Amino acid sequence: MNKKLAAALSGGAVLVLALSGCSDDDGGGDNKVDAWAKNVCDQAQPQIQKRANAQQAIISTAADGKPADIQAADSKAFQDIADADKALAKAVQDAGVPPVDNGEKLQQDAVKELNATATAYENLKKQVDALDPKNQQKFADGLQGVADGLKKIEKMDQDALAKLQSGELGQAMAKQPGCRKAEATVSPTIPPAKPGPDASAGASAPAASAGASAAGSASPSKAGQ
Repeated sequence: MNKKLAAALSGGAVLVLALSGCSDDDGGGDNKVDAWAKNVCDQAQPQIQKRANAQQAIISTAADGKPADIQAADSKAFQDIADADKALAKAVQDAGVPPVDNGEKLQQDAVKELNATATAYENLKKQVDALDPKNQQKFADGLQGVADGLKKIEKMDQDALAKLQSGELGQAMAKQPGCRKAEATVSPTIPPAKPGPDASAGASAPAASAGASAAGSASPSKAGQ
């Protein structure tokens, strides 16, 4: 039942993971730009970890798990990602204007879009919280709407730091360990599938096939390697 959300998360180039590119350090660059990037990325690192853990929590939620468990996991994950985006916006704001051409606009746009993305994730949380876990079919249908919303938000996520990741500023951020990809530290919680009516009732066939289709057509971004 939760495969749709897992596919949406694994298929998108998630915001902070897009900062994870490897960069050849040629020893050059502007010290002021590097210092700005280090300031942001040092603050970003725990938020990147929080996002990775939240995404893994959704992905590792059992596809045939109980609706109430899925609801609780997704609700917490969306709130965690929203909180991380707010903290990232604050990190960019607190770092000051980046010392590059058009730096003030780059900063303002990133802060505005990160905060907007945080609000969108909070709205997704409300959408999940409003689902009725006692009605499995309606719950599965509701998750489809959540998955659709997640795909739209992921595009917002990608756009939020797209400009910061370009040019000299992006190169400086890519060199910072704090802005590189974090591996989730939460353990998968998928229990073995149970045969019988209980297992088959946990996820509708359309939901499972939609998730499998999305997962097959999308590949996670692999950066930093």
